[in-house]
Amino acid sequence: MKRIKLGNFEIGGEKLTILAGPCAIESQDILNKTAEKLKEITEKLDINFVFKSSFDKANRSSITSYRGPGMEKGLEMLNKIKKEFNLPIVTDIHTPDQAAVVAEVADILQIPAFLCRQTDLLVAAAKTGKIVNIKKGQFLAPEQMGPLIKKVEDSGNDKILVTDRGSSFGYNNLVVDFRGIPIMQEFGYPVVFDATHSVQLPGANGTSSGGDRRFVPYLAKAAMAAGANCLFFEIHPDPDKALCDGANMVPLDKAENLFNNCKSIFELVRSQQC
Repeated sequence: MKRIKLGNFEIGGEKLTILAGPCAIESQDILNKTAEKLKEITEKLDINFVFKSSFDKANRSSITSYRGPGMEKGLEMLNKIKKEFNLPIVTDIHTPDQAAVVAEVADILQIPAFLCRQTDLLVAAAKTGKIVNIKKGQFLAPEQMGPLIKKVEDSGNDKILVTDRGSSFGYNNLVVDFRGIPIMQEFGYPVVFDATHSVQLPGANGTSSGGDRRFVPYLAKAAMAAGANCLFFEIHPDPDKALCDGANMVPLDKAENLFNNCKSIFELVRSQQC
């Protein structure tokens, strides 16, 4: 499997990589508090860490839902995190014209699950030369990620991550088929498991999505057992007061124990593969 170089570490190597942070940018204070604590935890546990937050959550259920501060202000805030804490950044893009601008700050450009088949978006992200993280649409089988990966490759970029975040299971529910992890690894790139969006209940609250964060640790540990290379978590100091996706975010004070348990399983699985 290809290892993806990012700064002073490799994604897809012998060390666990975690992408984590608040769902949407709410304030600089929340970003700082979360980044500082997560950096402290991941350095202590010797885990690779990429800070995540979104300047715009465009795929909201309602036009009145909180989306974030917008690209200009949001990138300014993420850049402060990048410089102050010396952390790589991952954030979403939604339109092709955002790619080059966001790439000036972000180290990983993330393609939202609902937009994963948008050719122009994938090509624009690829042409920045940055790492492209393609989130598997809830409506796709893992085998269907192949053509999406090829769109990025054919655009001159082989720095690719693919992320599973659950599949639609009837109305207002998602289910995770862990066979998808080894299936997607066959494409030759590291596979990320998004443990927080996988417990989302899409549209369950009518004008917003619901979720059940109780199940995040179970799914994250199962993904490690299935051989996932990386984990993705949305984490907030006080999820119940979060402006976006609070129901499925992990409380910041629960992160260290969760990360440590996941790392233990990750290392056990790797030791048995030797």
